[in-house]
Amino acid sequence: MSIFNYKQRNNIVLGAIVILGCFLLYALSGLFSSILGAIVLFTLFRPVYLHLVEKKQWNKSLVAVLIMFTSLVVIVIPLMSLSIMVVSKIGSINLKSFDLQSWISKIDDYAGYNFNQPHFAENTMQKLGTFATDLFPSILGSAANILITLLVMYFLLYFMLVQIRQFESALLKYAPFREQHALKFAVALRNATYSNVLGQGIIAVVQGFLLANGFLIFNLPDPVFWGVIGAFISFLPVVGAPTLTIPASIILFAGGHPVKGILLLAYGLLFIGNVDNFLRAIINKRLANTHPLISIIGVFIGVPLFGILGLVFGPLLLSYFLLLLEIYETNRMAADRLERIRTAP
Repeated sequence: MSIFNYKQRNNIVLGAIVILGCFLLYALSGLFSSILGAIVLFTLFRPVYLHLVEKKQWNKSLVAVLIMFTSLVVIVIPLMSLSIMVVSKIGSINLKSFDLQSWISKIDDYAGYNFNQPHFAENTMQKLGTFATDLFPSILGSAANILITLLVMYFLLYFMLVQIRQFESALLKYAPFREQHALKFAVALRNATYSNVLGQGIIAVVQGFLLANGFLIFNLPDPVFWGVIGAFISFLPVVGAPTLTIPASIILFAGGHPVKGILLLAYGLLFIGNVDNFLRAIINKRLANTHPLISIIGVFIGVPLFGILGLVFGPLLLSYFLLLLEIYETNRMAADRLERIRTAP
C-alpha cells in the first residue's frame, strides 16, 4: 500500500510539473521572442483568418500562408529595414563621416557660454550612441539568429492558425481558472495586444512622419533618419517624438536661426504633441486604455530582454501580467465567498 494519499501524490506530481516547466522555460528562453511574436501576430490576424476560412470558405493552409506573407511584408521587413538603417546611420555618426561635428561644436559653444556645459552635445551623442547600440542587438547580432527566430515564429504561427479551434480549446481546457474568467482574460489580452501593438504602431508612424516633415521644412539634416528615431521613441508616452524638436531647436538657435528654432519647437510641442494626445484618446476609446506607467515600465523591462522589440513586447508582457493578477484576485474572492457560504451555520 502506498504511503501517500491521493492529495499528497497529486501535490508531488504538481511539484514535478512546476520544476520541469521551469527547466523547459529556461531551455526555450532563447526562443521567447519567437513565441511572443507568434502570439502577437495570431492575435492581430485571428479575425481575418476566421473571416476568410469560416465565412468565405477559403483553404486553411492557403489563408495561413497569405497571412504569414502579409505580416512579413507589412510588419517584419519594414521593421528590420528601418532598424538596419538606424544602425547604419549610428555607425556613420560614430565614424563622423557626415557633417554632424559642426552642429555639435555649435551646441557645445552655445551651452558652454550660456549654461557652463561646454561638452553637453558631445556627451549626449555618446550616450545616445550607447543607448541605440543596446536597443538594436538583434540587428547587430548574427543573421543566423534572426533567421532562426523568424522561422520558429512562423512555424508556430502556421499551426496556431491552421489548428485554431484545437489550439483555443486546449487553452481553455488547461487554463488555471474557470471558463468564464478564461474568456474574459482572452478578451482583455486581445484588447491589450491591439492597444500596445496596433494602436501604438499607428501613433508611431504618424509621429515619425510629422517629425520628419518638420525637420525637412526647417532644413535640418537627415529628416528621414530622425523621423524613424521619433517613431521608435513614440512608444514612450511621456517622452515621444515631440521631444526631439527640443535639441533640434537648440541647433537652430546655435546656428543663428532663433525664429526657426522657436517655430520648430512650437511645431513639435504644440502640433505633434496634440496630435499624439488626440490619437491616443481615440485609440484608448476604441481599443483599450494602456496606462502610461505600463508603457514606460514595460519598455525598461523589454528593451534589455528583446532589444528594439522590447518597445512592444515589454509593455505587452507587463499588461499580460497585470491581467493575470486581476484574474487571480477574482478567483480568490470567489473562492472566499464559497468557503464562507459552505462554513456558514
